[in-house]
Amino acid sequence: MPVRVTPDPSFKDALAGAGRPLAGMWVCSGSPLVAEICAGAGLDWLLIDAEHSPNGLEGILAQLQAVNGYPVTAVVRPPVNDTVLIKQYLDLGVQSLLIPMVHTADDAAAAVSAAHYPPRGVRGVGSALARSARWNRIPDYLARASETITVIVQIESREAVDNVSEILAVDGIDAVFIGPSDLAASMGVLGAQEHPDVVAAVEHCIKAAKAAGKPVGVNAFAEATARRYLAAGVDFILVGADVAMLARGSEALAAGYVPAAGTGPTASY
Repeated sequence: MPVRVTPDPSFKDALAGAGRPLAGMWVCSGSPLVAEICAGAGLDWLLIDAEHSPNGLEGILAQLQAVNGYPVTAVVRPPVNDTVLIKQYLDLGVQSLLIPMVHTADDAAAAVSAAHYPPRGVRGVGSALARSARWNRIPDYLARASETITVIVQIESREAVDNVSEILAVDGIDAVFIGPSDLAASMGVLGAQEHPDVVAAVEHCIKAAKAAGKPVGVNAFAEATARRYLAAGVDFILVGADVAMLARGSEALAAGYVPAAGTGPTASY
């Protein structure tokens, strides 16, 4: 007899039950080994990124398998809001999606539709062949799949900020996540995530999410900024990245043992 299994707890359930903001980090290296190291660090969640990182389907699958044994929730960001790609991610066993570059309510509705089976959405049915249903070892997976899936959309443009209330009102959006880097670029202050206008836009979105009763997250690597947004009421936050920590840590080693040459790295993210 095959072993019957149950889906992992969903990120939306973790958000609802935590009683505090959830802290996480980016996993951008494409390495299952690094993902596993990060999974055991004691953080609440990891964002496995495929938008700006060397992560294809096989690499995402390996990282999901690597972190599965740890008490951490994996969220995956695809490179684009695409129905076919989202279907493939879900079949791999991704349960929590962070969809980038969602600018309008129509963009948000398309993401929700891609994440759910008919009649709610347009997700293709291939669960018998896929890790998502553990090859039909999760009882009633087709009927229960929506319970396991969290759809988070990323607010990262001036247009999205203007439309945030409409985006939050889309049925099936479980949370929004604010990306200050692209937001700054769209506002004409590229690289200036701490610009007062960018901070004001982020805080506007936090207030809108609170008014709508939806969880809201943000990216903030600078501790003072992270603390500001936590005080403003964010429910989940990303405060570092594997590749950035390795870069800065290796630079610190070099600075301690190698004579200085040049001006050094510039601040990142």
